[in-house]
Amino acid sequence: MPTLTTYQTKIIPDWVDYNGHLRDAFYLLIFSYATDALMDRLGMDSNNREASGNSLFTLELHLNYLHEVKLDADVEVHTQIIGHDRKRLHLYHSLHLVGGDKELAGNEQMLLHVDLTGPRSAPFSEETLSKLQAIVAEQADLPAPAFIGRVIALPPEK
Repeated sequence: MPTLTTYQTKIIPDWVDYNGHLRDAFYLLIFSYATDALMDRLGMDSNNREASGNSLFTLELHLNYLHEVKLDADVEVHTQIIGHDRKRLHLYHSLHLVGGDKELAGNEQMLLHVDLTGPRSAPFSEETLSKLQAIVAEQADLPAPAFIGRVIALPPEK
């Protein structure tokens, strides 16, 4: 399985800035919807959240703007599971034109499974872990994305 396509949308006028490009905030909105779709695939949809009292919270994310995205573009998000443990999920979303390979933006996220009554961290259910492991196995041959593990910093002065 290649990366999983988790979300598709058309870029609408309200999302475009004065330069005719997708506004910064809407890249994250698109990636957020992709995370929601992944949660649904893992059995963590709204019904499950209500029944289990658990959800995913974003601990950290990095967003890389790589190429312009313009009004009316049809885009899709590809999602790759980088890793997980009992409570955390490390993933990477990449934004593409529908059917295209060129990465327009990248979004690395670290998510935490949370018991909402605390809120406090909680282990994934066995069902969710099984679904995560199946996706990881299907994506085993994918290379690591180029934009994971990056640090924001200025280069040292010479």
